[in-house]
Amino acid sequence: VTFSEKPKKILTFAMYTDQIVLGLVTSDHLVGINALLDDPVLSNIIPIAKKVKKKIGNPGAEEVLAMKPDVVIVSDWTQAEKIQSMRDLGLKVVSVKSPETIQDVRDAVTQVAAAIGEPEKGKQLIGLMDAKLAEIKEKTGKIKPENRKNIVLLSLMTAYGGSGCAYDAACQEANVINGIAAAGLKNGQQLTKEMLIKINPDIMLMPVYNDRGKYDTQAFIDGYLKDPSLQTVKAIKDKQLIYPREQFIYNCAQDIVFCVQEIARVAYGKEFDFPDNARLTVTDEKNE
Repeated sequence: VTFSEKPKKILTFAMYTDQIVLGLVTSDHLVGINALLDDPVLSNIIPIAKKVKKKIGNPGAEEVLAMKPDVVIVSDWTQAEKIQSMRDLGLKVVSVKSPETIQDVRDAVTQVAAAIGEPEKGKQLIGLMDAKLAEIKEKTGKIKPENRKNIVLLSLMTAYGGSGCAYDAACQEANVINGIAAAGLKNGQQLTKEMLIKINPDIMLMPVYNDRGKYDTQAFIDGYLKDPSLQTVKAIKDKQLIYPREQFIYNCAQDIVFCVQEIARVAYGKEFDFPDNARLTVTDEKNE
């Protein structure tokens, strides 16, 4: 995909690619934004997301064409038929791998930055990531192996959290034991209650998302907390049930560094505190 000039009108299909774009350029460059980015549970950039009037979910090729983007950035899970349909309509489409590691995030930033004609800003944004990770590691590196916390993410996506996902990569950076991965589960494998008993975590990260009140998250949680067979699990017995900021826990853009810091915060305390609207950007657009 080549351009005679920098794309001025950008559309992406995923939250993480929207967030990467907004770390590189201001919101007026986006012709649409993922509808979930103004959800107070899932987004750390609500004030910025609100500036983009067009909210999208999974638009068809004709709807995308109507927005007249100079470039469309899709994820590797976007259907091949849809990508081809957009290209047949004359749209320039770039596919970006969905990150599973911190390096994948760096690679995604590099690719998105190249696609929108801002390679130098991409390098700057990666520099901010690396600086934040180094800052966190300076503190977590002092934690002795015997003091590392064993953490389980209790997700509404019950097959998420094992080895081979962005959350697991963040746990490694935060110097905690990802109980799900340590038990041998790979991302995509179901965490059963029997496995939870076997892991016996120090801390459980509880789900917060409720689809803006449409999903009974508390009923899901009660299915664990009120189960007699789980009352011996250390985190439940000791009431070490943490409701993390999911806008960071599930972040796969440059702000995955704050996923690392959020995990460190719930595991090791206040020295890892940071604000709810934290974000990395090389623009001067305010997130407030």
